[in-house]
Amino acid sequence: MKVNLRAGSRVALALLAFCSVALARDLDQDEALNLRQQGVILPLEQLLQQALDRYPGAKLLEAELEEKHDVYIYEVELLTAEGVVRELDLEAATGRLLKDKEDD
Repeated sequence: MKVNLRAGSRVALALLAFCSVALARDLDQDEALNLRQQGVILPLEQLLQQALDRYPGAKLLEAELEEKHDVYIYEVELLTAEGVVRELDLEAATGRLLKDKEDD
């Protein structure tokens, strides 16, 4: 019996990508406000300033609050002064930088 590993690898990668997306959940305004009022997450303005300080002259393109693996994360997209789009993930409870990468 001959097994096609390449096809199996593609299926495994597709399932992994699907599961990663399925585990992330966008929160709406009401949920975010409730978490902020309870002191569970820091204010977006505070963490946004932290992200902008990393890239002086950058402009905010998008910001959203997500829950991934029971962790609240602000996902922030910036357009740097050099014209590069950066995606930053900040832990919403602490402000810790989790990811900073050039967005495709």
